Amino acid sequence: MDWTERLRRKFGRYAIPHLMYYIAGGMLLLFLMSFALPGVVWRWFPLDMASVLHGQVWRLVTFVFLPPSTSLLFAIFSIYFYYFIGSSLESYWGSFRFNLFYLTGWIGTILGALITGYAVNTYLNFSLFLAFAMLAPDYQVTLFFFFPIKIKYLAILDAVGFLIAFIFGSWSTRVAIVISLLNVILFFGGSFLKNYRYQRQFRETRKNFRKFYRNK
Repeated sequence: MDWTERLRRKFGRYAIPHLMYYIAGGMLLLFLMSFALPGVVWRWFPLDMASVLHGQVWRLVTFVFLPPSTSLLFAIFSIYFYYFIGSSLESYWGSFRFNLFYLTGWIGTILGALITGYAVNTYLNFSLFLAFAMLAPDYQVTLFFFFPIKIKYLAILDAVGFLIAFIFGSWSTRVAIVISLLNVILFFGGSFLKNYRYQRQFRETRKNFRKFYRNK
């Protein structure tokens, strides 16, 4: 039994079903507000820790609902896409485990903001995409409505972009990337270590077999 299952047995009744429905709905609402109230959304809702410490505690939650773009077409497509992958993760994991994944990403983003002073939801949203790509790497999407491509290749492209930002960005950018992806590390780090050990053992076994065969 892994740690998420132990937590589910204790706290599973507190899970919020269809969490991405509310998150995507909030993103759409703030996107519409950004047209009705220009400047309000991007001024008052991002996670600015200096403002939080001065009493604007709603920012600890509202940054989650920031729309991914100010472009109508891209925002609608992105919101739907995040809703789709989040709902797919919930269907695969169950409500509690998906809630836990999102919660750890949310906490990680806040911890990053405590260090850097500011945060939006970019890396939190990316963590959903990365998790989906790890669980369904061969799922195919249509890029620009014309070009079919497997989700794993898009994830690799995004990961390379974040790696470049990590290498050449400021220390605050590096901190934000690592801590905001805390959920991915917690949920998938064990699988990577297990796979690494398996591959290492396999290489050692193959090496010993070849050595034995040559000396025979």
